[in-house]
Amino acid sequence: MTLTPVTDLAATAAAERDRRFMALAQAAAEQARELGEVPVGAVLVRGDEVIATGFNHPIGAHDPSAHAEMAALRAGSVVLENYRLPGCELYVTLEPCIMCAGAIMHARIARVVFGAHDPKTGACGSVVDAFAIGNLNHHTTVTGGVLGDECANALRSFFAERRRAVRAARDARNAGQTDNSTDPLSIRS
Repeated sequence: MTLTPVTDLAATAAAERDRRFMALAQAAAEQARELGEVPVGAVLVRGDEVIATGFNHPIGAHDPSAHAEMAALRAGSVVLENYRLPGCELYVTLEPCIMCAGAIMHARIARVVFGAHDPKTGACGSVVDAFAIGNLNHHTTVTGGVLGDECANALRSFFAERRRAVRAARDARNAGQTDNSTDPLSIRS
């Protein structure tokens, strides 16, 4: 009989907890997808209680700050009646950007767990590491890559669908243009 060390059991339980809450963030991301927004979702947790969820919706809200993290932080602040959220963890399907990282630090979030790395705007190490700045007055720990492949695949499929739709619209527009006389770029003799 092989005994599993207690530390291994604790790590396994923590990893399972992270996957469970990330799955909830993925469900929130699907809400964004259904609205035609980039599918990013976030879940704010304290202990084992879900305090708030949020999803990306800057297009519909006409608000560049309407990221999933911001929505979850705003909703959580209302629920807890405090703009500071100490002891809370934020699960998000995509690595937070610098704007969201700043809000996370100001809210005093204890820990951020993200799924997919963001090589374009990620502020947890992919582009910059806002959380590694030692002289800030609050420090948030970061865990990345939880259900990372699944989160990245959701984003990839969204953008692939979007590109297909753009190509189909362009092809339909071009197919209807048999007479170049209406094309402002055509050369006329």
